Amino acid sequence: MIAPITGKLRKRFWLDLTTGLGLGISAGYAFWYGVHLPRVQRQEEFYLKYERAKQNEQ
Repeated sequence: MIAPITGKLRKRFWLDLTTGLGLGISAGYAFWYGVHLPRVQRQEEFYLKYERAKQNEQ
């Protein structure tokens, strides 16, 4: 008979928790600074250029 595996979650709980939080926070920062902010900057530049073009037409 094979003995059941018990206590596995409890033994590695803190390692799993800190690893998950660390990777999640790192991925969040990578997305925010690597994808989101450059997109917003590009969008802001577009609308600024658009507004300037509208101003020059009038």
